Amino acid sequence: MQESLVVIVRAFITFFVILIYARLIGKQQIGNFTMFDYINGITIGSIAAAMATDLTTKAMVHWLALSVFLILTFALQWIGIKSSFWSKVQDSEPVVLMQNGKILEHNLKKVRITKNELMAQLRQKNIFSPLEVGLALLEPDGSVSVLPESPYLPVQKKDLHIPYHIARLTTEVINDGKIIEQNLKQRNKNKEWLLDNIQKAEVDISQIAFAAILPNDTLYIDTFADDVGDENNVSDFQGPY
Repeated sequence: MQESLVVIVRAFITFFVILIYARLIGKQQIGNFTMFDYINGITIGSIAAAMATDLTTKAMVHWLALSVFLILTFALQWIGIKSSFWSKVQDSEPVVLMQNGKILEHNLKKVRITKNELMAQLRQKNIFSPLEVGLALLEPDGSVSVLPESPYLPVQKKDLHIPYHIARLTTEVINDGKIIEQNLKQRNKNKEWLLDNIQKAEVDISQIAFAAILPNDTLYIDTFADDVGDENNVSDFQGPY
């Protein structure tokens, strides 16, 4: 019983230590992790797990090791921001894999990528012919960025001289019947404008599950009552979910 209580307390402390340290390190998408970031994250997680469950050693020992790893991680991040050289040492540089439709075999060997793997990466970018590739780069996080040859670039509005508007986000203004006034102000709208549009839609605000101002400044409203049929249900049997 006493061991269980010790584990619970140590796990509780470890959880919040990791939370605080993660906020200090900053935000980075998992998909953007380099191999070093990935291995470093696993090591930090292993130390944290030992800190919570290894009762043969003092928690302070693991906390010290965890702190050292986090301090070094933070220091390397700071050095990488200040020095482009050390940033390249940590994260490496992009490598050109293809240029003008030609595969650069010597670079493939350098980064240990097979031609089949390269073709698979191109297909994921909706490119099924090597001749369409103007430039393909292996990024430090292992992903492949592709610039198609000019004839295969998508047509844009400016190419066709079609009028376009400034891009905006969809802004949520009602959630579960509650108005988010801060978001209204961000889009230069007021409560009267919102209520007027709700009235035009002939719904009560208490019936609205979600409402948002769309990029074109119109109001999207979704009510709790969906009123949709079952014709698009692809399930083959009646299951628990």
